[in-house]
Amino acid sequence: MIDLTRIQNARILIVDDERSNVLLLEKILAAAGHANFLSTGDPRQVLDLYHAFCPDILLLDLHMPYLNGFEVLAALRAALNEGDYIPILMLTADITQPTRLKALECGAKDFLTKPFDQVEVVNRIRNILEVRLLYTDLKDQNQVLEQKVRERTRELMETRLEIIHRLGQAAEYRDKGTGLHILHIGHYSACLARAAHLPHEMQDIILASSPMHDIGKIGIPDSILLKSGRLNTKEREIMKTHTTIGAELLAGHNSPLMKTASAIALTHHERWDGEGYPQGMKGEEIPLAGRIVALSDVLDALLSDRPYKKSWPMEKALSEIASLRGKAFDPGLVDALHEALPDIRETLHRIDAKTPTHL
Repeated sequence: MIDLTRIQNARILIVDDERSNVLLLEKILAAAGHANFLSTGDPRQVLDLYHAFCPDILLLDLHMPYLNGFEVLAALRAALNEGDYIPILMLTADITQPTRLKALECGAKDFLTKPFDQVEVVNRIRNILEVRLLYTDLKDQNQVLEQKVRERTRELMETRLEIIHRLGQAAEYRDKGTGLHILHIGHYSACLARAAHLPHEMQDIILASSPMHDIGKIGIPDSILLKSGRLNTKEREIMKTHTTIGAELLAGHNSPLMKTASAIALTHHERWDGEGYPQGMKGEEIPLAGRIVALSDVLDALLSDRPYKKSWPMEKALSEIASLRGKAFDPGLVDALHEALPDIRETLHRIDAKTPTHL
């Protein structure tokens, strides 16, 4: 049940070109405790008054100069936003069935027949206002619930991304002892995705999922993963299994994020010319996210210090990647790399504790 005070404080807009009718309605409303009403005799003002006054109910005359009630209803319907609801009480002396049916079809909710009866006016207005205020309460509750759902969804996504990041770090620390590589890979890949004009949603997915590209290394024995010298043929084959191990660890979830992460883990060592592993995919058979991370992974390896080499200057790294265009790497992504380069440079400066001298 709606509190009477709320009904009395509801906003009421009266539209009638006959001043005597307006004065009578205002008198009836005031006697019933309503204090928040506005009137006009010009139907051309209805839309402006609707937006400025935001009425909870509209008392609308049917026969008026300039615009009749049907035309006002049509204009209001066109102006309402999705989810808006304003009850309209038609004021008319025409009680014929065709008129009433047309008014109902145009959006009227009820009728007040002229000449007005005070008790009927008060009760019809209050009945309609109860429905209007209940609708408003329900809409407000839905908005609160939707906001809570959005907040909870955001919290879950942040938690998921944090877990993903830490999983990537776990694999990274076993291998190189630093978390910088996975940070670089994520942002390089996002920069490349942006330069390749992928949708924003896909850019975000690649940013979040690419740090897990080497998660499968947690299944590689330390004797191989941490070996300081060159790997023999058998050890190299075991090392290659980190792709399938990672894909299996990340498989089985239907979210686009986890599907992409699994595909990246599996394919980030595939080559454009089909000479990569584990499946020897070729060209566009390789998922785009895998092609992006493959390029980002090599770029960061070239730009970083490793036990077996010093970091390369950016221009030398770019030259090496260009030499592998159409061989190891997607030609379109190698071209996009030059567009992404300013973003990649900025990423290095922002992420690294010290700005690398090769920049």
